[in-house]
Amino acid sequence: MNARTTTWRTALPNLLLLLAIVILLFPFVWMIMMSLKTQVQNTAAVPVWVFTPTWENYRNVIERNNFLQYTKNSMIVALAATFIGMVLGLPAAYSIARFKQRGLGLWILISRIIPYITFLLPLFLMFTRLRLVGSFTALIVSHLIITLPLIIWITIAFFEDIPTDLEEAALVDGSSRAGAFVRIILPLVAPGIVTAGILAMIFSWNQFLFSLILGGPNTKTVPVAVFNFLSYGSQDYGAIAAAAVLITLPIILLSLTVQKYIVKGLTAGGVKG
Repeated sequence: MNARTTTWRTALPNLLLLLAIVILLFPFVWMIMMSLKTQVQNTAAVPVWVFTPTWENYRNVIERNNFLQYTKNSMIVALAATFIGMVLGLPAAYSIARFKQRGLGLWILISRIIPYITFLLPLFLMFTRLRLVGSFTALIVSHLIITLPLIIWITIAFFEDIPTDLEEAALVDGSSRAGAFVRIILPLVAPGIVTAGILAMIFSWNQFLFSLILGGPNTKTVPVAVFNFLSYGSQDYGAIAAAAVLITLPIILLSLTVQKYIVKGLTAGGVKG
């Protein structure tokens, strides 16, 4: 094997990694560039690469379209759906893992795979009869279809890795099963809880269909707000891109803050899965 072959074998993985990063980041970079251009520059026949950035699109989104209120609504729905999903999902995942309820785990996986639109009509009819369409209650409950199965399925693997000896020792010392679960088991699966929580919140934050049909003027979320920038007559590409950046930014910052927990959690869950 000559030196040139060795060099290529070393460089090729790095080149492929660089290519993958460019492909993944290019749409986001292009979106940021569009958000800083004027409508004329965004609709030019030849892409404009050199331009003077403008913040008018961001001012238009924030000041004229009540975007901060939509962001607050999305935060309320995502946080509530994730929190309730944790309260219900963690005990369920622990039960499935500890008592080997494989059939129940399979149904959880199936519910995760089923398209969300399948649940839309029953939920709409139910909330219409309860007069809850347009309320935060309807959005939070519907988003549990997203967060709850995801939290359960991710954390099952972490609970399976916890030795039963720890729990049995706590029971011998006089602790209840619930006390052992809260004080001993949950701290040991913290990486999995963080991973499941972040992913559940991201999926809830990005959910469009439930928010469009079950939401109302006072509970409109940011994905629906972005949709309102589209019209049959014209599209304000700069405003759409600015709104998309504002939607994505909180999730990116949150993910970067806890990225080590997400990587550790996904790796640990993948070993057992």
